[in-house]
Amino acid sequence: MSVLIVIPARYASTRYPGKPLVSLRGATGEARSLIKRSWDAACAVKGVDRVVVATDDGRIADAARAFGAEVVMTSETCANGTERCAETLVRMAGDFDIIVNLQGDAPLTPAWFVEDLVQGLRDNPQAQVATPVLRTEGRALNGLLQDRREGRVGGTTAVFGADHNALYFSKEVIPYTGSTYSDDDDTPVFHHVGVYAYRPDALKSYPDWESGPLEHLEGLEQLRFLERGVPMLCVEVAARGRQFWELNNPEDVPRIEAMLVEMGHG
Repeated sequence: MSVLIVIPARYASTRYPGKPLVSLRGATGEARSLIKRSWDAACAVKGVDRVVVATDDGRIADAARAFGAEVVMTSETCANGTERCAETLVRMAGDFDIIVNLQGDAPLTPAWFVEDLVQGLRDNPQAQVATPVLRTEGRALNGLLQDRREGRVGGTTAVFGADHNALYFSKEVIPYTGSTYSDDDDTPVFHHVGVYAYRPDALKSYPDWESGPLEHLEGLEQLRFLERGVPMLCVEVAARGRQFWELNNPEDVPRIEAMLVEMGHG
């Protein structure tokens, strides 16, 4: 099956304007932009036929082309990354079996997260959309809870059924647990990793659907699939000792830089 990775990136983020161009320093002290680190993460994935950056902003396009990325210019009317991926697929007119949306705010995404996600879709022919979920340890869960107490959205959590199809995604921490966890404890809360794998027909249908109330309230694009009755397969991935965090707010920059240093990433 042929695989395309699309990295959707927009400049006009409500919570963090210009986010794709923010610099992140790693263990070597080298500063690389978020979009460059996301590109590097995509290029590390095995079994991928093509990687492109999809944007509507000339500044992001220029920065991406400067480090050798292929860029697809998309319209300013795309409401989210999934719509941008759908437009990219149409503009490329390519014949891909699986399209991966590797959002440009997750530079810590390990290659095996995406590889396992693609394999999950391959192993489940009935699934139209899939996304990774990561069981949180106490340190990550406590970070999510602290962000919510301080009025920040630190990440998205997911709950799913016995068939591993998603029941719901939320920026609140779900399911509720009143327990206290040490840093290394496994918890019953799953962090949703902001990556998606789509079959072409499901992706092309997405922009034609109206945004539903849950998508509007949560600001989570994947809820449009659930509100339309399209199952979304949750593929559990393993951290293998790696830390994972998305860059959602300016406050996340030092947190991610500290993780890069701790993991020895340049």
